[in-house]
Amino acid sequence: MRFPRSSGVLLPVFSLPAEPSSSAGASDASTVIGDLGASAYRFVDFLQSAGQTIWQLLPLGPPALGDSPYSSYSAFAGNPLLISCDLLVADGLLTPQQLADAAVPQDTCKDRVHYDLARATKLPLLKLAFNTFRQQQNHARNLQYADFCERNQAWLIDFARFDAFSHDFGDPDWSKWDAELIRRTPAALADVDSKLADEIEFAKFQQFVFADQWSKLKSYAHERDVQIYGDMPIFVAYESVDVWTDQHLFMLDDAGRPTVVAGVPPDYFSATGQMWGNPLYRWDRIGDSGYEWWIRRFRQAFEFFDILRIDHFRGFESYWEIPANAENAIAGQWITGPRDAPFEAARAALGDLPIVAEDLGLITDEVHWLRDRLGFPGMRVLQFGYEDDSDPYHRPDAWPDHSVGYSGTHDNDTVMGWYAKRKQDGTDAILNRFLSGDPDSVHVELVRSVLNSAADTAILPMQDILGLGSEARINTPGEAQGNWTWRCSADALTEDLASRLRSWTEASGRRRTT
Repeated sequence: MRFPRSSGVLLPVFSLPAEPSSSAGASDASTVIGDLGASAYRFVDFLQSAGQTIWQLLPLGPPALGDSPYSSYSAFAGNPLLISCDLLVADGLLTPQQLADAAVPQDTCKDRVHYDLARATKLPLLKLAFNTFRQQQNHARNLQYADFCERNQAWLIDFARFDAFSHDFGDPDWSKWDAELIRRTPAALADVDSKLADEIEFAKFQQFVFADQWSKLKSYAHERDVQIYGDMPIFVAYESVDVWTDQHLFMLDDAGRPTVVAGVPPDYFSATGQMWGNPLYRWDRIGDSGYEWWIRRFRQAFEFFDILRIDHFRGFESYWEIPANAENAIAGQWITGPRDAPFEAARAALGDLPIVAEDLGLITDEVHWLRDRLGFPGMRVLQFGYEDDSDPYHRPDAWPDHSVGYSGTHDNDTVMGWYAKRKQDGTDAILNRFLSGDPDSVHVELVRSVLNSAADTAILPMQDILGLGSEARINTPGEAQGNWTWRCSADALTEDLASRLRSWTEASGRRRTT
């Protein structure tokens, strides 16, 4: 599938700016993490003003241990921490006083996400909103809630159970639960459904609110000619409702523990590879069902997004299988994947699939063949284009039109952090041939080279547009701590910046007028 010549900005929802507080020294609980409220709408306005037609996000699912959006405990649910409490006030489900009572120190909210603080402040507020929802007996809202539960029952019932069970037992590792619950016997499920009825209903309510707020934000973006570009991790977390519910679809032993796990071999991100720990799929059994689980997953994703990036696309051609007891990823081996079968099944059920294949890392001709057979554009990343003078594959002047070009991804350093390291290490000789030599214009030259490339789609991380250094990096692969916390400054999204980005975009022929 070909995309029109266009451009956009990569900024996770959790990285959206904190809203300014009206009281000195304190902020309300809605500012501890970027959310679906006013700052999201303001960012859409910024994109429109800057001539951008795409907003790329990281995955929106509820994160498992470690707060990584790429390790979620549901492939279908949204992250309740991204719910806007301000919008709950506007909907009459919270009072302004309840929000003010949950104040946090203002200095904690300026430039970093604080996940523990977000959980400690937001979840009680969501519980208050839930109690109000039940007490109000708003007929129209109740009908909307009932309709949401009916339309999403295929995943929502077990998700709500898992969410409630995990909090009640204090452990999302379902292999440590009671044996009957691990095996999901009807009697065990009915017993806990009864005991945790309120908690299960609360989990459903949070998903209802998330979906409602997301739907309204997406509609607002569409009205301003901005498409939402989402991200789907190929794997799910072991401590997830997906694995607990469909244990037969994963490589598990008799006790329910993974026998092999996902990862990647050594590459330019890590000398020992990456051992992600996600359980691997039983593709034979998934295929026997007609790829029904994947069709449902794609259907849900395209309700959320207009375009979908498949993280670790190469895993469909072949994946790195690592023994679960290995010390690192070096002990793995390549195993043939399902190739195009899941996508063809989804295409038959859903129609065209506006998918981008994340084809970075150790990529073979077979992966390129699979991507091209399916008609998906691949990714090119500027930061990988200046290692070898004879290999221009990732260099913007060599990008093909049927591709998505980036200055960097969420796994890269910022472009200025990357440039500073190359300059310090003396490995900037190839790159310098493409720069004017003015140190104050480096990030502008680099992001403009992405925009001016032949790639149909150009995506710029917000940090690169702002020219920020390594302090604004989103994620460092292989490092478990300190990731996923960067937040954009509220005063960064100026009219001047929008004007400059718009002029660069218009000069590259990317701004659509429709």
